[in-house]
Amino acid sequence: MKFVMDASASRFKVQAIAMGLLSSFGHNPNIGIRGYQGEIECAPDTYENASVRLTVKTSAMEVLDEMKSDDRKKLEQEMYGSVLESERFPTATFESKAIKIDKMSNEMLVAHVNGNLTFHGVTNALSLDARVTVMGTMLRISGEFPLRQSDYSIKAFSFAGGALKLKDEVKFSFEMVARKQD
Repeated sequence: MKFVMDASASRFKVQAIAMGLLSSFGHNPNIGIRGYQGEIECAPDTYENASVRLTVKTSAMEVLDEMKSDDRKKLEQEMYGSVLESERFPTATFESKAIKIDKMSNEMLVAHVNGNLTFHGVTNALSLDARVTVMGTMLRISGEFPLRQSDYSIKAFSFAGGALKLKDEVKFSFEMVARKQD
């Protein structure tokens, strides 16, 4: 059985934690991940032998916070150009290696996922837990995981002459919808 991610019905974002002068104003940027595609394959009904693959376009992220248009543009240019180097590393890919399913009920599952994340030209192991709700021909998948940017050779983000700096660890959160493919 195969499910395909529906990015238009899903939310995938990154929460960064600020340091520096602007951190006292609670300016912890939220970045929405807009351009991605993914699929899940598994045995019907049992969800055994499951696998997941997700590819994100690094140039399809946007700052979600309220801010002046000029500041948003500068922040996104810095993010794409200096931090993510989107032209050099246009995609990030996650591929599962092993998924263990705990069935809470017929409709509720917990997936313990181990795999590899290739991001910014570096591949590292990544483990996460996801809550899965089975809704007929649709899956609702949610969870979160931390990531240290330095593990992927991503330089520390600094903006406005160092007044805003981001901590090395960021938190990804997702609420995704995957639809059964015939």
